[in-house]
Amino acid sequence: MTLADAYPWLKALHVACALLFVGGVVAGGLLLAAGRAAADRIAPLAPVLRRWDRVVTVPAMLGVWAFGLGLAVSGGWFAEGWLRAKLVLVVVLSAVHGLQSGQVRRLAMGHGVKPVRVSALVVPAVVIIAVLAVIKP
Repeated sequence: MTLADAYPWLKALHVACALLFVGGVVAGGLLLAAGRAAADRIAPLAPVLRRWDRVVTVPAMLGVWAFGLGLAVSGGWFAEGWLRAKLVLVVVLSAVHGLQSGQVRRLAMGHGVKPVRVSALVVPAVVIIAVLAVIKP
């Protein structure tokens, strides 16, 4: 299999992992938002989300990084401004995921959740990442 043959597979796996990763980040944000309003009713869901995070979201995030870096290498795009901007946003999403994971862990342990407004960054970041990836300005 040549690099040209591998490209569509790398791209498909990157997109699939990105969908699962963003879905996990959105689910975490929703649970935490609900947890701030009604922690006693939402807390039982925290262990379920923690398990989902470990089994699906974290491996998907690692896949996004691995397949994305593979695509960037195969395309020779590291010097491109659009890729640098996309990488900054992916770092931000990865950091948001880390913050959310810590909050979900605390919620699962019965501790309160402090309001963190970073979840509002998720939707605009994902839209900008998609535009940058498709348009490659």
